Amino acid sequence: MFVECLADLPRTIDRFVPAPPARDRAAWLRLPADVRDALTARGESLAGAAYPPLAASAYMDFRRNGDRARFEARYLTRRRTLNAAVMAECVAGDGRFLDQVIDGIFALCEESGWQLPAHNTLVRDTPTAILPDVGAPVLDLFACETGAQLAVVDHLLGAALDAVSPLIRARIRREIDARIVAPYLGRHFWWMGDGDEPMCNWTVWCTQNVLLAIMSGDYPADLRRRVVVKAAESLDAFLKDYQDDGCCEEGAQYYRHAGLCLFNAMDILNKVTGGAFAAAARSDKIRNIAEYIVNINARGAYYFNFADCSPLAGRAGAREYLFGLAVGSDRLADFAAADWAVSTDRDLPDEINLYYRLQAAFAAERLAAHRPAAPRAAADIHYPGVGLFILRDASFDLAVKAGDNGDSHGHADAGSLILFRDGEPLLIDVGVETYTAKTFSAARHEIWTIRSAYHNLPLFGGVEEGYGAAYGARDLVFEPGERESRVSMDLAGAFPPAAGVTTAHRTVRFVKGERIEIEDVRSPAGPSTLHLMLARRPGIAADGLVLPGLGAIEIDGGGAATVEAIAVADARLRLAWPDTLYRVAIPFEERIAVRIRR
Repeated sequence: MFVECLADLPRTIDRFVPAPPARDRAAWLRLPADVRDALTARGESLAGAAYPPLAASAYMDFRRNGDRARFEARYLTRRRTLNAAVMAECVAGDGRFLDQVIDGIFALCEESGWQLPAHNTLVRDTPTAILPDVGAPVLDLFACETGAQLAVVDHLLGAALDAVSPLIRARIRREIDARIVAPYLGRHFWWMGDGDEPMCNWTVWCTQNVLLAIMSGDYPADLRRRVVVKAAESLDAFLKDYQDDGCCEEGAQYYRHAGLCLFNAMDILNKVTGGAFAAAARSDKIRNIAEYIVNINARGAYYFNFADCSPLAGRAGAREYLFGLAVGSDRLADFAAADWAVSTDRDLPDEINLYYRLQAAFAAERLAAHRPAAPRAAADIHYPGVGLFILRDASFDLAVKAGDNGDSHGHADAGSLILFRDGEPLLIDVGVETYTAKTFSAARHEIWTIRSAYHNLPLFGGVEEGYGAAYGARDLVFEPGERESRVSMDLAGAFPPAAGVTTAHRTVRFVKGERIEIEDVRSPAGPSTLHLMLARRPGIAADGLVLPGLGAIEIDGGGAATVEAIAVADARLRLAWPDTLYRVAIPFEERIAVRIRR
């Protein structure tokens, strides 16, 4: 798709302009007063804040004990502090934040490596080096982010920095040349794409930031053209692994690093080439990728969070809005504007990508003026690429995952489901704990939140689903209807032979306005357990479970339910869940059905 557009490249590739530079006082003063006030206040709150040291011993944590948090917390604090100072200085324009900006520039430039310890390898899926090699820069997600950040700082505050010393911008340029330009054009990293090798969010996330780092700078025409060509090839490598339905198999949070990064990369390419890639923006596939985030939203702030995602995947805002405008999607633009209107952090204080913060500031006026159309009636959605079904009525929002267990960032959850009632979690997917070395190792499937025993699924003979693409649902049937919709599948293929099942039929019936039924039938009969994951402690009733304020769960065909309380201490999980979650276990032999009523 993108490589085809290369035939329309103009003779001259323009420089990319991320936003008006700070010396354009009129542009910055035209920002809405509340935006300027928020950016200034954020800078003032961090005025004088030190950039935390990045000790070599903290970098070595990942290899020594698998911990990522200690180093990454300091690394990210540096970048957030710099962004706050830059945005405040651009608004103020009086130099009072400039020293802190310069301190941040030099702190980043003096880091031995911009890549995170967890990504410190030149070859995909190989052991990481314990420390960065300054002579062999690694282009990972965050090295590319850092190059983009410094290039945008240079663009915004170049004149003010030169007034202090030309050495500042020269240092930025030297580091970007050595750590971004040379490795990008001089070697092949796996995420750039190579034949049939599967890609993921890394491809577009890195490509977007390489484009920001290089195309915002003053580079020769031939180099800029080489970058555009290579970026187009990578974007096509990314798209080859996407189905035409646009579903992000990595989930709602990773849409922000996949679909939205694809948009920004596409937008940059269009702007530097005078619209040579406009045809891509008009494609149905790109539009479907854009609108995925609307479809995967459950209601309000909650999302259907299959894979390594939190149910609170973050509010939509400027990037989603601009993506909607670019592909002509009123649905996405309306959704983003409505979400932005209730957001409490429109200035994106935790965002390390400086360009995203610029997009948020300069789109604020349009977002505030946007008037969404009347909401449309919810329709059932089927994403055949990953076997995802989304069903809704006025109260319930239900998602059923009927694909395989080999998705990027995926869990052993074929056949599992997530259910919300009136925007509140009822049957939940826990998500994933704070990332460690184990999360992306061969032992990933041992993590409790990833195992099928902690999803809304049956176990047969105490055996859980297998992990990997070889394990999945089969014989899928989807029968949508205005009054009733039905999803059925055979889950036997999701289990290893030790489970002892020939067939394991799961049927989900959604009688709209009334109830949801989940039936599991195994053959041959044998000891089995159905697990249900809940965020509230259920009450035990004669015919099942009661969830005050959410509904009743009737049980047919199973034995007595038991409730296990699961303490939640992990910081990442606690952002979405209370300190205790609940796993219900219901034994059965051949058939079990649950009915969830209002």
